[in-house]
Amino acid sequence: MNHPGLTGRTIVITGAAGGQGAAEALMLEAAGARVIATDVGKATPPVFAGTAVAYRRLDVTDETGWAALAEQLSADLDGAPLRGLVNNAGITHRARLGNTQRADWDRVLAVNLTGAMLGIQALAPLMGEGSSIVNIGSAAGLTAHYTAAYTASKWGLRGLTHVAATEYGPRGIRVNAVHPGFIETDMTANAPVAMRGAQLDLTPLERLGHADEVAGVVVFLLSDAAAYVSGAEIPVDGAFTSSAGVKYMADRIAAASAPTTP
Repeated sequence: MNHPGLTGRTIVITGAAGGQGAAEALMLEAAGARVIATDVGKATPPVFAGTAVAYRRLDVTDETGWAALAEQLSADLDGAPLRGLVNNAGITHRARLGNTQRADWDRVLAVNLTGAMLGIQALAPLMGEGSSIVNIGSAAGLTAHYTAAYTASKWGLRGLTHVAATEYGPRGIRVNAVHPGFIETDMTANAPVAMRGAQLDLTPLERLGHADEVAGVVVFLLSDAAAYVSGAEIPVDGAFTSSAGVKYMADRIAAASAPTTP
């Protein structure tokens, strides 16, 4: 796939030790970008062995960590602009509203929403015209998903995306959001069996997604192919949010009206 304008560009990705973040980092490296992959672990993840992806430890909730990264990047870039930031870091907490503890609520919002805000504040000053920020939301941010804290954090990330697109647009910096549906990653591996089954019942493509399918959209938004795309929200969910549950109803109507075998 052709991704114009990525060769030699420096792009930072958070939450990149595995899953969608790692897929994004590897796809960007293959497209010729200089990738700085970050996560909370100290050791370089094995997925980056033998690649040119640079790994740095970063807790996205830590302002001092972001400041240190910005200072290092400023020195490394030597006056050249940072061309991309992917706010991919995220955690989930599968609890309904009535069972959500304050500590869990604060922790999820700190990573999923505040972390993205801190990243934009720290790194946007290093960006110039043609740079791109991609926030990784969720289909939960488009629906009334039962995961109260996670859902609220992703709805908030949508608002942050539009504020940033408005504020940084005059500088030529694009800001967009990608909303994955149920993607097969380590984070979703322990999802309840009932949840996986219900997801399939409600997804028109009738399958779960893969990390590379999200990464492809992220890479597009970082490239010059999306040079006039900003303030957009793109679901990567097999039409789950578009269908809004109608598939479930349509399938059952069809089954009920099917002729019976004598």
